[in-house]
Amino acid sequence: AEARGLDDGRKAEDEWSPTIGIGMPVMIPDTYISDLTVRMGLYRRLAWISGQGEIDAFAAEMIDRFGALPDEVENLLQTVALKRLCRDAGIEKVEAGLKGAVLSFRNNAFANPAGMVEWITGQAETVKLRPDHKLVFMRDWEAPGDRFEGVRYLLGELARIAHEGDIKP
Repeated sequence: AEARGLDDGRKAEDEWSPTIGIGMPVMIPDTYISDLTVRMGLYRRLAWISGQGEIDAFAAEMIDRFGALPDEVENLLQTVALKRLCRDAGIEKVEAGLKGAVLSFRNNAFANPAGMVEWITGQAETVKLRPDHKLVFMRDWEAPGDRFEGVRYLLGELARIAHEGDIKP
């Protein structure tokens, strides 16, 4: 981050990007935008989007400029939203598929371990913490939309639990 000359108050530690595998195409296809330079510019802009409002505005602009969004672009925009939730929850990697998801914590740590253990206990047999500190969520997500919704819910819960451990001023 220092090498890029960030001077907006962000620290290098804040500049990590979660990895998300959802088992679906996540891209701007050349059949939607044939100009490679335009596509690359849009990817660059997406990399800096941080909130849902910005994602919605980006989607509206794409629809206005290029027409209805193909599924791959919808998936891409949903993935950008999931990355924001990952950062809020301290999740470095998400691998989701038909049978559920495996989540890896950034630096193998969670901000509120006691809260997470309590939450896992309340999830019966559907959530397990592996010895390698990865969380496993057993779910039935055959439909692609179910996967996005399920991962969004899980990340939202983990972000909420992580921030319950924040010290209030």
